[in-house]
Amino acid sequence: MSHSELKEALDTLKGTGVRITPQRHAILEYLINSMSHPTADDIYKALEGKFPNMSVATVYNNLRVFREVGLVKELTYGDASSRFDFITTNHYHVICEACGKIVDFHYPGLDEVEHLASHVTGFKVSHHRMEVYGTCPDCLAKDAH
Repeated sequence: MSHSELKEALDTLKGTGVRITPQRHAILEYLINSMSHPTADDIYKALEGKFPNMSVATVYNNLRVFREVGLVKELTYGDASSRFDFITTNHYHVICEACGKIVDFHYPGLDEVEHLASHVTGFKVSHHRMEVYGTCPDCLAKDAH
């Protein structure tokens, strides 16, 4: 993790008048470090040792605050628990259909899609979302045995 990402995120929160509690700091840091798109439950389990008084509700409430100030994206896939993603540059997700693992990949070329969509349809495009589905290497290895 770059400390500048955490510092920028904390500055963003301060700028919107959000108090930086030790729990908030820890949840944010966990999200920035985590490449696994954790659920609120994952975050709670990872941090409960450090914050025995923290509840899953605390984690959800903080994630909601982070989402409202634009630091975190909530990823919903079907009926599975929401996963949370610290917003870095635009990136896309490859999702394993066997185990549900989500991996980031970057492909800057897709920014043009928004311009083209806007040009062709006359829409004012706000954003786009793309997901790629398949089977991850771990699941493929399991199947091979």
